[in-house]
Amino acid sequence: MIAYSLFKEISLSGRYISMDLLNVSCFSKLNAPIVQIGKSVDGEIIKAFSIGRGATKVLMWSQMHGNESTTTKAVWDMVNFLGTQDELALAILEQCTLMIVPMLNPDGAKAYTRVNSNQIDLNRDAKERSQPESQALRQLFQNFKPHFCFNLHDQRTLFSAGNVAKPATVSFLSPASNKERDLTSNREVAMQVIVAMNNKLQELIPGQVGRYDDGFNDNCVGDAFQMAGVPTILFEAGHYPKDYQREKTREYIFYALVEALTTIANNTFPNYSTSDYFKIPENEKLFFDIIVDNANSVNPNIEIGHRIGIRYKEVLEDGTILFKPEIAEIGLLTEYFGHGTWDCSDSEENLPAEIMDLVLTVS
Repeated sequence: MIAYSLFKEISLSGRYISMDLLNVSCFSKLNAPIVQIGKSVDGEIIKAFSIGRGATKVLMWSQMHGNESTTTKAVWDMVNFLGTQDELALAILEQCTLMIVPMLNPDGAKAYTRVNSNQIDLNRDAKERSQPESQALRQLFQNFKPHFCFNLHDQRTLFSAGNVAKPATVSFLSPASNKERDLTSNREVAMQVIVAMNNKLQELIPGQVGRYDDGFNDNCVGDAFQMAGVPTILFEAGHYPKDYQREKTREYIFYALVEALTTIANNTFPNYSTSDYFKIPENEKLFFDIIVDNANSVNPNIEIGHRIGIRYKEVLEDGTILFKPEIAEIGLLTEYFGHGTWDCSDSEENLPAEIMDLVLTVS
């Protein structure tokens, strides 16, 4: 087992990761040539770099959505590992050439928004490529001619790994390349690599790996690259219990990245069955951040037996992400789970003031 703590990039932590931070903490010490692939709407340079010398080319990009930073942290952890003399790291770089874009949407990262400065979701701009960031990625794709693509994202805390009380800490998808969602050869290859990653993660977080919805959308970059015949894998970094800063999740993304690259470098993905891909449970939206029980004991406006489902809104303030609770739903909510639960009838358990204030506002 790789000693992850030896490779964790300690300069990166928490949820707010900006290009300014990467420039100071990561790019400045990178032992590889940095290339400018384009500029953002606000004129920020979009940077990429290549490591390895192998014949198999892997393109990966992170923070296409500016507020999805977990995979960016994991990518730098991976780069640290690949910069060592570890036999596995050396084997990967001998067989593979990696092209890495750690932050595709620097404007969105700075503002901590999903969209870019033109309020466009870059992952819905694959056809028109109306945005400079979209154009930069597509040009890189065409020039680099990858054999594999890794599309790196975060997903919300509401996802469960199937109909169980386990969060989807990591989710994967081999995107469809047509409305029929046919199993094309390149889609099957992506599925096989995902099975390899899932097998590894089941040893670490059993039951906490999900399969993302494969509804086809040719405006999505992953679907578009799959349409172009390149095996493409969507990575979704999700919630691990009590890990709202996603420091544990980044570790599991790190292990997944290394496992995927190992499988590709060793050309062992044909050993895995696509049928096992479909055994990974589909994501379901069954979690609230907090469920409040017996709220009628403090607020008679709430029906007896009804529960309050609360989800956090992530807000950027002074360079820090704050998690502000909001009521998402009130009802029986018997089919839902909470990352945390509070019982208003328990005199020994006091709700945090901000949660109690929300409960009391229900009319």
